[in-house]
Amino acid sequence: MDANGVDYMVISCATPCVQGISDPVAAASMARSINDQLAASIANNTLRFGGFASLAMHNATVAAQELRRTVVELGFLGAMLNDYQQAGPDNETFLFYDQPEYDVFWSTVTELDVPVYFHPRLYPAELLTLLYGHAPWLEDLVGQEFAVTLSTHIMGLMTNGVFDRFPSLNIIVGHLGERIPSDLWRIDDQLARQIPAGMPMLKNLSSYWRSNVFETTSGNFATDLLHFHSTQIGLDRILYSVDYPYAPIEQGAEWLDSLESSKTLSSDDLLALKRGLAVEVLHLNR
Repeated sequence: MDANGVDYMVISCATPCVQGISDPVAAASMARSINDQLAASIANNTLRFGGFASLAMHNATVAAQELRRTVVELGFLGAMLNDYQQAGPDNETFLFYDQPEYDVFWSTVTELDVPVYFHPRLYPAELLTLLYGHAPWLEDLVGQEFAVTLSTHIMGLMTNGVFDRFPSLNIIVGHLGERIPSDLWRIDDQLARQIPAGMPMLKNLSSYWRSNVFETTSGNFATDLLHFHSTQIGLDRILYSVDYPYAPIEQGAEWLDSLESSKTLSSDDLLALKRGLAVEVLHLNR
């Protein structure tokens, strides 16, 4: 961290973590164990390390209770959800958090005033074969799989009215937004046609990205794309992140150095990208 100018790091369980455990009791027990171990491992240096809670999402009330425990008792900064929750006896039921039964969870998130970070996950083997068996060389192209799957979940939260029911809710999406901000005009145009069909979303997708969603640069250090997204959602919605260990810390540091040396951003904007916005979103100053 010191060698690459990293002052503070938020640690979480690697994907799919608890989201890959179908049994709700086993998943809840594992989440609690992971959270306790993480809290113990960073307890001696909370000036440099923070934690995101792992949560079993089979039951919204159970998830809300564990989130509250980790934030209030363990001092965690929010939660990390690795996309959908696997469930069911065959491990092939996928639970998405955009349905009304998850409102009790989102209510707790907003009450605690913490963000929830959404990270992608790999498909189970059976689904991976079904979708990519025709082109197996794409199976390891996680950028494709990650973006397609998680972006659908994020747009589900929006189109199903989660942010309308909880207007102060904040979520974080990595990899420069899993491509959604690159295609906002077309998404807004297409979704407008769903209003007569009863879509509960009250605004357009773009508006939620400018009020409820933050994206990070994790694993996507594309300067031109950073510029474009700043015009679409605003630089004040973009945080620096690395996605270690999947992306090297050195790669992110080199990219930041290039932004500074090229004067791509003003000094104030660069400081906000590197740390200022993270301090605000994660409430590190309170």
